Amino acid sequence: MSQKVLLIEDDAAIADSISYSLTNEGFEVFTADDGVTGLAAARNSYPDIIILDLMLPKLSGLDLCRTLRKESSVPIIMLTAKTEEVDRVVGLELGADDYVTKPFSTRELIARIRAVLRRIKGAAQEDTQMKLQAGDISVDLARRRVTVGEKPIHLPLKQFELLRTLMSHQDKVLTREYLFQTIWDSDSTYDTGTLDVHIRWLREKIEKDPGRPKYIRTVRGVGYKFVAETDERTY
Repeated sequence: MSQKVLLIEDDAAIADSISYSLTNEGFEVFTADDGVTGLAAARNSYPDIIILDLMLPKLSGLDLCRTLRKESSVPIIMLTAKTEEVDRVVGLELGADDYVTKPFSTRELIARIRAVLRRIKGAAQEDTQMKLQAGDISVDLARRRVTVGEKPIHLPLKQFELLRTLMSHQDKVLTREYLFQTIWDSDSTYDTGTLDVHIRWLREKIEKDPGRPKYIRTVRGVGYKFVAETDERTY
């Protein structure tokens, strides 16, 4: 069965080019040219992934991403311009899983789409009916759902994979390089700053006091570890 891509892009030329390439690659493509129409399409077409332009009429990409993340964990790749760095970071904080900077090649975009879908499919196949539990944190690996206590927590793909990797190696120190190479694409340039920012965002989602984390501990000069049996120490 073809995987469904919802493309929300108001530039007709860009939308036509992306749609044509994705269709040739075997995807089923739905399109919308403004944020309001895109939100309705996201709710009605049940896409496997959403390609979302940052600058949209009627409802911005950031506002649309914020709304979708209250309703769904569908992967989102944002399309941004080089000058929109701040908004790009905000988009990732709101729950976008990745971004592609304009101008881009359709080959690059398709590679990003396949990478995100491959990670999700692989995790589901490997972890069907499996759960991770530590303290009040519960992770349903097959459904990609996280709860802290009774509260559901949405995590973008890379934050989910960070939590999954750390919890799968409880009480073991994982180096920054290992985590980056495991979570990011193999051809990505190693960037400890990117990893540390995602760790900070993850702590803000699952820790009661992110400034004094109980679960995700920093091991200075090495990396991070997930502590299952928490105490009052911090690292």
